[in-house]
Amino acid sequence: MIIWGGDDLAAVLNTGGKYNPSTDSWTPTTTTNAPDARADHTAVWTGSEMIIWGGTPDARNVLNTGGRYNPSTDSWTPTSTTNPPDARDCHRAVWTGGEMIVWGGQDANFILFNTGGRYDPGADTWAATSVTNAPDARADHTAVWTGSEMIIWGGQGEAG
Repeated sequence: MIIWGGDDLAAVLNTGGKYNPSTDSWTPTTTTNAPDARADHTAVWTGSEMIIWGGTPDARNVLNTGGRYNPSTDSWTPTSTTNPPDARDCHRAVWTGGEMIVWGGQDANFILFNTGGRYDPGADTWAATSVTNAPDARADHTAVWTGSEMIIWGGQGEAG
């Protein structure tokens, strides 16, 4: 298990740890080249790396940056900043086996998104998700990958 970022009720963090259940022990993740501290971001596991993206560094800002953490080398690589989705927090992400898909969430003014992006770590590129027939904008929803599609459910929508 790898954890990273979040907040401790006093500040947002850019630290984390790796837990080894066979030895019941924790090892800190490096902070060298780690992404900026943040909370309300997403993380996916690719089978060899943890990819984190988005989130908020404070109560007034959101991010559209991220990083890839390799636990074997204890190293960080930034995700591309070319054509990522709009900055957001409270979004969700899934791993497809080849791409990370992020969708939904909110901006710094609590405006909700029904947009997202697909990140290909092999090419280090972003592509927008289609908005044709997209669900209503929302934040704090759930998302799962079925093996062929991302399903989202619930969350907070626009007050109506």
